Amino acid sequence: MKLGRQTTLKKSVTVSGQGVHSNAPVSITFNPAPAHSGISFIRTNLPNGAERTIEAKWSRVSTTELCTVLGDPSRGAVSTVEHLMAALMGLGIDNLSIEIDGPEVPIMDGSASAFVAAIDWAGIKTLSASRRYIKILKPVRVEHGRSFSELRPAASGFHMDVAIDFPVPVIGAQSKAMELTPARFRREISRARTFGMLRDVEKLWKLGFALGSSLENSIAVDDNRILNPEGLRSADEFVCHKMLDAVGDLALAGAPIVGTYRAFCPGHKMNFLVLQAMFADRSSFEYVEAPARAEPLFADFGRSPMPAFAVEAS
Repeated sequence: MKLGRQTTLKKSVTVSGQGVHSNAPVSITFNPAPAHSGISFIRTNLPNGAERTIEAKWSRVSTTELCTVLGDPSRGAVSTVEHLMAALMGLGIDNLSIEIDGPEVPIMDGSASAFVAAIDWAGIKTLSASRRYIKILKPVRVEHGRSFSELRPAASGFHMDVAIDFPVPVIGAQSKAMELTPARFRREISRARTFGMLRDVEKLWKLGFALGSSLENSIAVDDNRILNPEGLRSADEFVCHKMLDAVGDLALAGAPIVGTYRAFCPGHKMNFLVLQAMFADRSSFEYVEAPARAEPLFADFGRSPMPAFAVEAS
């Protein structure tokens, strides 16, 4: 992969799974797309055989209550896009047309690992067009209660500094800072699973949500213990998952960000609000093409291992 150039996939690949809220089966196909196309979802299987294209951009976000949702639910939306978008941003995929036959991106194992494996199976293709970046020029910050999310200038690359603090000893206070690169995304963030308190999940079940949530795709915390028999994948898996969600949500900026993301107890709503605030202040950022130090986020590490799950070539 040539640094500073746009990318897509070499071939199509299909991944199937269950929706975390509906528990309904869903299939998604990643199709290569030309330069300057960006990421878009094509919602198929709508009433009367209709289809709808939804751009993967912050301006198409309709709700962030339980997950990040793109599009109007009454006309055909796509929800729970954050883990997939994180995989695309983390591995530097700029252009993709994603066909999806249901309202939710499949939850898979609750992390981005299945999507990373699918991308590796399909392979990454470098295009001739230069990549466009969003360079942060001055701090942008949003706050809600004790939580905050902010974007700050950085000389190069995309840096993350995230802290969480839960009133549950098994989670407690955790923090992590890093510069995002494909290698570190794969190794430290991509396999971090979603998590929640068992009592909260039980409430959601009664309301008709999280019907597909299980120990196969979530870390369940019950007071002071983790219910998953295998335990955690890393000691900092909780804060790593918050970083994973942030990478996916910030990918909806429509271009890679050159800057620093700092947050305390962030969530989908806070990530969306900081993007909204940035775009509302045109003096806070500028678009640039292929920086002199092409960001390590898009370095080619020459990896194309076979996935650890079954994918279908399309």
